[in-house]
Amino acid sequence: MRILLTGKNGQLGRCFQDVLKDTNHELFAYGSAELNIADAQQVETIIQTVKPDILVNAAAYTAVDKAETDSENAYLVNATGPELLAKQTAALNIPLIHVSTDYVFDGAAVEPYLPTDPTNPQGVYGASKLAGELNLAAACEKYIILRTAWVFSEYGNNFVKTMVRLAKERDELSVVADQYGCPTYAGDLAKAILCICEQYEQSKPLAWGTYHYCGDTPTSWHGFARAIFALAKEQKVISTAPKLTAISSCQYPTPAKRPGYSVLDCESLDDIGLVKSDWTTSLNKVLLSV
Repeated sequence: MRILLTGKNGQLGRCFQDVLKDTNHELFAYGSAELNIADAQQVETIIQTVKPDILVNAAAYTAVDKAETDSENAYLVNATGPELLAKQTAALNIPLIHVSTDYVFDGAAVEPYLPTDPTNPQGVYGASKLAGELNLAAACEKYIILRTAWVFSEYGNNFVKTMVRLAKERDELSVVADQYGCPTYAGDLAKAILCICEQYEQSKPLAWGTYHYCGDTPTSWHGFARAIFALAKEQKVISTAPKLTAISSCQYPTPAKRPGYSVLDCESLDDIGLVKSDWTTSLNKVLLSV
């Protein structure tokens, strides 16, 4: 199967390349330097040249706080880009797998969000990602949108790597304890996407639409940090765990408002043969490589 991947240098993009190494699939991977997904001509030329069997869009503008003052670029990558990709996949009659975010919700819920629940993004990043979802769905029929959250991996900048670094530098840390979500290992998400690709290759019927994919157990950022330090100390990645203090979001203001509760309901994954990520097991794996 010929798979075209955008966003090859991001956490998900790099993990997706890893999971394809032991397969017979032909991967055509592009970063923003080779393919600007907001450039209609580039998108058309590359997709029409490669003629993939399926397209995986892992490209995104993910600088949540920067997006508040850089909305034009955020919308170009997160909203215009998916629309242009969708138009080309529709022209070739191939599927598009697109990754979105928990930030499309406002975080005011008290139980896990269903894919069908009303969206209400609170910042530019979430609004641009929601616009991308809507543009994509309007431009093609064969698509699967996977909303995910709190992504971590061996690659790039993420919460796990930041906590390990800070644990080696400081004796005490304060971490927000009133934001709840589900950590997700990018490698597990990559495997899930590959599973969808292979189901399509095997001509298994796929229920197109929007799904949620994230880690299996909700926690707070404070709880996540505590789990990271416990496992990192156990694996001797750090010698001692710093004293951890729980603080509120008000005590750690950011330019963009974060959802207070963005736990995602993943039950509909059954419809496409997937299960949630076991983030604790994956965290063990990642800590061995940081």
